[in-house]
Amino acid sequence: MSSLGGIPARDGSTAVLDTAAFARVTKIALAAAGLSIPESKRTMVQSRLARRLKVTGIPTFDRYLDHVEGPDGAVELEQMVSALTTNVSHFFREDHHFTALREKVLPGLLERARRGGRIRIWSAGCSTGQEPYSIAMTLLEADNRIDTHDVKILASDIDLKVLAAAKAGQYDDRQMQAIPDALVARYFDRSRDADGERFSAKDRLRNLVSFRQLNLMAQWPMRGGFDAIFCRNVVIYFSEETQASLWPRFHSALTPEGWFFLGHSERIHDPGKIGFDTVGVTTYRRRAGTERNSTY
Repeated sequence: MSSLGGIPARDGSTAVLDTAAFARVTKIALAAAGLSIPESKRTMVQSRLARRLKVTGIPTFDRYLDHVEGPDGAVELEQMVSALTTNVSHFFREDHHFTALREKVLPGLLERARRGGRIRIWSAGCSTGQEPYSIAMTLLEADNRIDTHDVKILASDIDLKVLAAAKAGQYDDRQMQAIPDALVARYFDRSRDADGERFSAKDRLRNLVSFRQLNLMAQWPMRGGFDAIFCRNVVIYFSEETQASLWPRFHSALTPEGWFFLGHSERIHDPGKIGFDTVGVTTYRRRAGTERNSTY
């Protein structure tokens, strides 16, 4: 029995997410994490949150939402947001972005780093870590000594569960298929357990990446500018209004002429109005000379 004090439904029936409860879910998710959930997703929401009812021992959605909104609901709110989002990630996903990173972004940054400057890259919505580790491999392949310079990748996500998996840096054979064998040998340790082969990120990758829980809807604690930001397949869960509120904040978080990468189905409408130039497929760059739109 959960410490939350829930009890099974007396008639053994399955809880139903009615219209009022679904409206509460969407309101909570929007306020907490900027998630926009359409009515067409109600069945999916019921299925995913039914698992949380089972875990907590709370018999109905109404009582569950009362707990989430109550004074002791912060931890379960995080679990609820995690349940409502889909964490899908692959190494070198949308590889044209990594080609741009290697061929267009890094040459100038590496010259700066060799002269004692810094490089900062942010993976916003890093999920289980494949994106920031792909960035780290790209950096190391561009300069094998890059980890001797002032270089750091920030990897953030709202979901503590996926952050724990990202920090662990352990993947199965299926998850490694997009990585060339030579890179696997250089950057991962291979082992075997009862479930098959496992691959663990080596320290050279881990040492370039710092993981942090971060809600994009909250205040961002970082103050130094980023040379590149990857925020891919994250804002698709947000309303257009929420997305529009984030673009100026990302613009402000970039260094002058910094790069911004979005997912394949995401776009900034009228990027010039914010101070971005479109420089490739879902690839933007902070326009030279533009002032910060806001504090972030």
